[in-house]
Amino acid sequence: MVLCHQAVSSVLRGIEPLLLLEQLGSTFFYASLQMVVKDRSVNASYPNASLSSEESQQKFISDFYMIYYLILQVAPILPAVLLAKTGDRRWRKAPVVVPLFGYLQCSLVLLLVVLLRLPLEVMFGAGTLFGLFGGFCTFWSGVMTVTSLGSTAADRSKVLMRMELLYGMVGVAGNLVSGHLFLLCSSSLGRGTVALIVSALMILLCLIHAVGLLQVKVINQDSNDECQALSNAPSEGTTEAPLEINKVNVALLIAAAMLYVSGHDGAVDMLPTFTMKDPLNWNATQLGYGNAASSVINITSFLGVVVFRRCVGEIVLILISMVSFASGIFFMSFVKATYMFYIARSLNMFALISMPTIRSLLSQQVPASSCGITLTSLQVSLKVAGLAYVPAFTKIYQKTLSWFPGFIFTLAATLTVLGMIPISIVGCRSPQKNLNEKIRRKKENQHHKP
Repeated sequence: MVLCHQAVSSVLRGIEPLLLLEQLGSTFFYASLQMVVKDRSVNASYPNASLSSEESQQKFISDFYMIYYLILQVAPILPAVLLAKTGDRRWRKAPVVVPLFGYLQCSLVLLLVVLLRLPLEVMFGAGTLFGLFGGFCTFWSGVMTVTSLGSTAADRSKVLMRMELLYGMVGVAGNLVSGHLFLLCSSSLGRGTVALIVSALMILLCLIHAVGLLQVKVINQDSNDECQALSNAPSEGTTEAPLEINKVNVALLIAAAMLYVSGHDGAVDMLPTFTMKDPLNWNATQLGYGNAASSVINITSFLGVVVFRRCVGEIVLILISMVSFASGIFFMSFVKATYMFYIARSLNMFALISMPTIRSLLSQQVPASSCGITLTSLQVSLKVAGLAYVPAFTKIYQKTLSWFPGFIFTLAATLTVLGMIPISIVGCRSPQKNLNEKIRRKKENQHHKP
């Protein structure tokens, strides 16, 4: 009985319940936001432009998301750095807890937009406030930092992918339900009311868990037992906690991440807009199923890590992931029917291995005391990249809408292939780096011997 109680207590104090609640809440929120934007786009018109009704709707939707995503890229930059420093020096849970307040107010504001028929532009203010609370970049880097500190370097990529697996499984369930939940309402209240109420409740429970129950554990990365285990782990990256920051590898990994995320997020952000037009023209339920298919990639990516890491290192894992995404998103350029969409997404089955593995490698290039600020610096760099790829993908999509709407997906595949170059350079540098690190540690141990 005591062991059962301890097991339950350990689970409740872990990061997993928090991720479950946050993913459910954010899934219902974003599904509702997508459909509310589509509903409002019906009345969109551009008198000074010779656009058809469908082109006007597509321009309205893509312009809204461009501004909204740009706000989400810019607003969190300074708060993310401040919260990361707070997490490293004082309160480790700060980067996890504070952004949840932003999530909660976003759900409540969108609920008011639906209930009171407020202008959709109100969400720009909600997005700004969400960013000032740190945004998703701070929340996710906080989660990754807590997870990284609670794992050994040898198991870190697997543990981080386990978080992606949980996030994906919950996302699949939430997205399958979200479309039906969005339509569950009375005519007087407006579509999406129930989904947004549930979203706010999930985020509130998540916030309570983060403040009252979440426990941060730190594993000593320099223990002799751990170093012995690490010596047997197949990896192309640094396998022991470094004495100083490997600046070249850090720069290369961040550059690779920026190229990959520019292609990945730039394309994925445009998918809802792309699927809302002919010939797909999805409704709320179909949109939920499409989002669920995207969440399945979290699961297949985790399985890929479990299988591939037995015979290849982290560098090769990242390259496999990038090839998976590039091939699938290139196929998306030519999608004309719903079944083709699912084929394209199936090719992306390992696409989400890249970023957790890059974070794992990145955390191995710095001392543990700099882990939080380094991972947050990565997230901030990705936000800066978003200032370029968000408007670029939006405007390119609008310009190519009439002759090749899938061109943006071809562009995304190209950026992903370019991201493979710095990763390959890190792979070439790592064996020499490991050798130099072992030699230096050996000399220091001999120096400290009496």
